[in-house]
Amino acid sequence: MTTRATAQVLLRTVLKSVSRSFYLTLAVLPGDVRAPVSLAYLLARAADTIADTDVIERPRRLHYLTRLREWIMEPAKHREAVREVQAELLATRPTAQSDQSERVLLSQLEECGALLESFTPEDQALIRRVLRILTQGMQKDLTDFPGANAQSLAALKTMADLDLYTYNAAGCVGEFWTRLMCAHREALRTWDVEAMTQVGVRFGKGLQYANVLRDIPADLRRGRCYIPTDLLNTVGLKPADLLDSASLPKFRPVLAKLLPIALEHLDQGWLYTMAIPRREVRLRMACAWPILFAVKTLQRVSVSDGLLDPARTTKMTRGEVYRIMALTGGTLACENTLTAYYGRLRKSVAC
Repeated sequence: MTTRATAQVLLRTVLKSVSRSFYLTLAVLPGDVRAPVSLAYLLARAADTIADTDVIERPRRLHYLTRLREWIMEPAKHREAVREVQAELLATRPTAQSDQSERVLLSQLEECGALLESFTPEDQALIRRVLRILTQGMQKDLTDFPGANAQSLAALKTMADLDLYTYNAAGCVGEFWTRLMCAHREALRTWDVEAMTQVGVRFGKGLQYANVLRDIPADLRRGRCYIPTDLLNTVGLKPADLLDSASLPKFRPVLAKLLPIALEHLDQGWLYTMAIPRREVRLRMACAWPILFAVKTLQRVSVSDGLLDPARTTKMTRGEVYRIMALTGGTLACENTLTAYYGRLRKSVAC
């Protein structure tokens, strides 16, 4: 089996454990960019598995992220690094069905390395750059948030810290995505790559803002408060106060400041999407759906009376995902119709 065929099998296995919306977004990408995007995702998923495992002490997780990054940068030179990561992670990862996809991915990292080296030097450089930023961001997270539960809660301090976090987690992906698409898709050859790359960064930041606001209760119980203390101080709250769902009324002014920032980033993402020539329907779809899903998530966040309650969820339902896809799938070539739908959805965000 070729390295590309192996990667396709591996990707299908791993994607069984991710959201349906992400799987469909990846699946609609044009064929010539699907492989490098998929591989970048697989490698990022492997790094995330290292960062999130709670059966390895934090200093060793930091070490293994460094080793994985060394291998990604130079697979042939650092083959022993990936084998070191595999030996530790495969020995300690649980064998429950929910973790099977991660085990498959970790066991076949060398196949991922072979696929990486089969790409053009330009694509390899783009993948390595985004993985370097992502893994360094994961290490920063592990350092900024040294605990693993509510008793050891730590928080970001400033809005600049939050901006950097959203760049490291997703803005850099918008940068990678833009440069890759411009290199491969003839219809984008007229784009100002540098200017659109900066718009792509904001696109990614907007998606991550939606994740941050959606996941507040879960993150707090992992010892992480991504809401900056500088912002909480303006309403007399401390990070630990957010563990009490009764703090929501006092927290709403903070939410009212963060929601417009998220929407402004997503507005830039929408302009980016509409700048894609209409004949690039699949690429438009892969960009439009995540933005629409993010805006719908922000709408749910904005009106939720259980935003800080870990027993409640603001995640989109599967029905909502399919409804958005059904309503927009046939309008992707029509900017006016699609933008009108985006505008209506955006106005439903209470901020």
